[in-house]
Amino acid sequence: MAKENDEERQDRQQIDIHGNPVDDGDDEDDETVLNEKGEEMPWYECKSGANRFELVSLYQKSVRRSDEEVAAYCAWELVRSGHAMKFWERTILFIVEDLRANSEEALLIDYYHRLATERWDPESWEGRITAIHAALTAARARASRESTHANDWFSKVSEEREAAFEEGREPEADFPVTEDELELGGKYDVALDKHTYSGQNRGRDWHHFFVRASRVTEPGEPELSRKWQRRRLEIDSKREFSEEEIKHALKPVDPENRWAEDIVNPNEDLGDFDEEA
Repeated sequence: MAKENDEERQDRQQIDIHGNPVDDGDDEDDETVLNEKGEEMPWYECKSGANRFELVSLYQKSVRRSDEEVAAYCAWELVRSGHAMKFWERTILFIVEDLRANSEEALLIDYYHRLATERWDPESWEGRITAIHAALTAARARASRESTHANDWFSKVSEEREAAFEEGREPEADFPVTEDELELGGKYDVALDKHTYSGQNRGRDWHHFFVRASRVTEPGEPELSRKWQRRRLEIDSKREFSEEEIKHALKPVDPENRWAEDIVNPNEDLGDFDEEA
């Protein structure tokens, strides 16, 4: 049987014999609230008559599809209907589930959340417009489920590996990094620096770290940082760096060839460089 994914588990709700959701017990009080028709509003509905679970789901989908108007409406409707906490709970989840990593909007959404819940009453006028700001920010951000896809993929690979080992066969899928690649002389040789047991046993020290292991990808260090880096290597009182080594340390890592040029052959002297590698 297929495992329930995170979103399915979040949206799952218990249904009574009449087809209505069972109270999840998160309401703070039992105060009677009326909908737009002047009728008593069930806890699971909004004032417009929409089911709050369905509106929350629509809200999340509108963020993924960058529909600003729908996102703003969902925010307003949920908050004015007394479901502010549900709105903010799901909005905070968007930061890690539906926005691209490094989205600056995540910090802004977190700030709006604190304003709406710590400075103001979440259901006040200020709380409502702050929720709309957050919804618009989320809808305008770069949408991506990359973290969820990564988690799902790595988990499936792990399940396949476990099944393969149990059945005595080779796995049909593997992780991006294999055990032999993370060995001396392997693809990720440079990771085995002085901070690892393997690197220390190989005699790798700060010299290896500064020249090889601390390099950054293109475009490289900012100009001022490069100046400080060079000066630091030139006046190091504990170790000497050749001009060739300094140039290598300052050379940006090629994103098309991130690892190969820093691989050290098991028989190679750490001080020897092969820029053609």
